[in-house]
Amino acid sequence: MSENRGVGVHLDAARDQLLAERVAVAAKVVAAGRFALARMAELGHRCEDLIVDDWELVAAELGAELGISRGRACTLITQGRDLLTRLPAFAEVFGGGAVDLRVLRVILHRCALLTDPDIMTIVDAQLAADAPSWNALSDERVGELIDWMIVEVDAVAVRRARETRRRRHLSVAPVGDGMVEIYGVVDAAKGAVFDQGVEALARTVCPHDPRTHAQRRADAVDALALRATRIACLCGQQDCPAAGNEAPSGQFVIHVLAEQGTVAAAQGRPGQSGNTGAPAKTPRPALLPGYGPITIDQLADLLPAARIRPVPEAADLGAELGYQPSRKLADFVGCRDLTCRWPGCTMALARCDIDHTTPWPYGPTHPSNTKLYCRIQHLIKTFHCGPGGWNDHQHPDGTLTLTAPNGRTYTTKPDGALFFPQFTVATAELGAIDIPPPIPGRERAAPKRSRTRTQNRAYRIAHERALNRAAIAADPPPF
Repeated sequence: MSENRGVGVHLDAARDQLLAERVAVAAKVVAAGRFALARMAELGHRCEDLIVDDWELVAAELGAELGISRGRACTLITQGRDLLTRLPAFAEVFGGGAVDLRVLRVILHRCALLTDPDIMTIVDAQLAADAPSWNALSDERVGELIDWMIVEVDAVAVRRARETRRRRHLSVAPVGDGMVEIYGVVDAAKGAVFDQGVEALARTVCPHDPRTHAQRRADAVDALALRATRIACLCGQQDCPAAGNEAPSGQFVIHVLAEQGTVAAAQGRPGQSGNTGAPAKTPRPALLPGYGPITIDQLADLLPAARIRPVPEAADLGAELGYQPSRKLADFVGCRDLTCRWPGCTMALARCDIDHTTPWPYGPTHPSNTKLYCRIQHLIKTFHCGPGGWNDHQHPDGTLTLTAPNGRTYTTKPDGALFFPQFTVATAELGAIDIPPPIPGRERAAPKRSRTRTQNRAYRIAHERALNRAAIAADPPPF
């Protein structure tokens, strides 16, 4: 009897830790939502029509503070905002640890089409009462229960059977061992090329196409199978600006990084060694940035069609005259950094820009003054810098210190040195450089949106509700 009680202590501890975990997660989500609402009000919503809008600026601050990616920061903001503004009664229950985060995700998704505040209040109260008993249920059953609530008060807001089609997407994601997953497993290099082809087709539509980017990628599979050069835009406009768009034809380029000994082994030649009597050193694997390591056998398959280009040594690089980095400098910076250098961002080098830390021409085009930023972070740094904005400082070894508008600092180090230690070498120290302050209101020169984020969300909700309304009219109850 006493032995059973002793074992039961561990069950009690596991239960208590689960509750503590739920409370902590809920506090994080709600804090992210409160920060987002307060910070966007502080910004005055002045950037809503820009590509880098208030939402992106808030996500950048939250992501840097938590050390998470832009996508995860946006998810936290969305969850916190919706809890505070749409589900206040359920938010109290969720904050007490009574409901798992998994259930919250299903709730937010299934309630996304509710637009009437009075109906939202009714559903909110029902969720607060019923959701604590749903933690042991599957996502599918939770979705069914939520739909049962919604169908009684707003049948048009139920996310219907075509949800299966709406979830369509084509994922190309690393799964380890030099492979990627595309509803199956293929060689990583072939997957990277396939990914680029799908991406190019998905971008042939105009900004008014109602599909998400993931859905356009899924629809691009048909175009690939038919060897088409574009996918049909669904904007419905007779003068669609994307009418003549085509995906670029020709070869796609992927980059594989490998040491000289690895390339030699893949070519069937013994690696170089200073001591010919010593046993041969096992070569390191090659690296396909964004997808992970690949084996020497896989590298050997790629070499016949590859162009081998040595990465220059840091000591061989100096200041360049123009704004655009040379190929040698771009190769060095790409191999040193591998990903976007913004805190928490893991965007691979193929989708990054080379940014001048101290803006050119005040700062030189030099390895100590250049690094990788993805497009969104590059726009933030370019148009939201200076006093009261973001500022970065680059050290000779590539370490980056970023100062947020709130004065907090974050440090990132180049990822290349994690795989290839030779990239830990420092380049030249440039010293302090005086630059004039940014022009006031500079952010208004940033690229603009055709529709604001709020307008896009309202458009998607209205579009889906209209489809539901048509489906109900075509097949009215009873059902």
